[in-house]
Amino acid sequence: MDRIQLSRLAVLAAVAEHRSFRMAARELGIAPSAVSHAVAALEESLGIRLLARTTRSVSPTQEGHRLLESLRPAFSGIDAAVEALADTREKPAGRLRITLPRLAAEHIIAPRLGGFVTLYPDIELELVNDDRFLDIVEQGFDAGLRLGEHLEADMIAVKASSPLWGAVVATPAYFERHGKPQHPHDLVNYPCIRRRFSSGAIYRWEFEKDGQVLTVGVNGPLILGDDRLVLAAALDGAGLAYLFGARLEGAMEDGRLIRVLEDWCPPFDGFYIYYPSRRQMRPALRAFVDYFRQRA
Repeated sequence: MDRIQLSRLAVLAAVAEHRSFRMAARELGIAPSAVSHAVAALEESLGIRLLARTTRSVSPTQEGHRLLESLRPAFSGIDAAVEALADTREKPAGRLRITLPRLAAEHIIAPRLGGFVTLYPDIELELVNDDRFLDIVEQGFDAGLRLGEHLEADMIAVKASSPLWGAVVATPAYFERHGKPQHPHDLVNYPCIRRRFSSGAIYRWEFEKDGQVLTVGVNGPLILGDDRLVLAAALDGAGLAYLFGARLEGAMEDGRLIRVLEDWCPPFDGFYIYYPSRRQMRPALRAFVDYFRQRA
């Protein structure tokens, strides 16, 4: 590809990201008229309209969106190569994008962010909360945090937390009204608080005992999209909840919530930092991994 066409594609990507010719021009450091000319020349050379323009907005057409999605890995590779070159300086530097679920963000990363930014002031760290299993390369992330059981085989994984445990809990008043389940299969007859992930899937409660693994699709009047809301609803007596132990600190100790089916909820593998296998690891990513990995 000729370099002029490559520069036009970069201009197109900037306009699509900002949904504005003027904002794209500001980011690229060129005149808005130059941005408009580059996009028009690209559309003319391809014979396809890539942006839909109105007096108030601009957005990719279907063809433009398809082209930009195809180009995303290539642009990410270029950014990584440039940042890797910049990171050959003594101090790790550059932009670092990490995807992780909210629980990992709150209990593993957030409590140590002050120390990290103090130690590495030249790293621009962006944390994106998402519980979906993303292709981090395609989506432009440097790394992610996920439970070890869900990691892809071709990823490098570094342990970031101790083992976790889940618990089925409810208030004492709830158990006075409904009694306590004795087996996971009993849960289908109890009002439960369900959790919907951002992927759209509703979590099926997972249990294990003596090598027997069960998943139960519970029922109940509430479907919530955040485990903090699930905890609040459970504390208010809305139903049984399945929550990570990290969310239950204090609520079980002071008796506001009571745990059941404990023998069916053994500890399981915790969170890992994972990233693609690369021959050369960026210093900024190495700094993040070394700082947040679990220490003995």
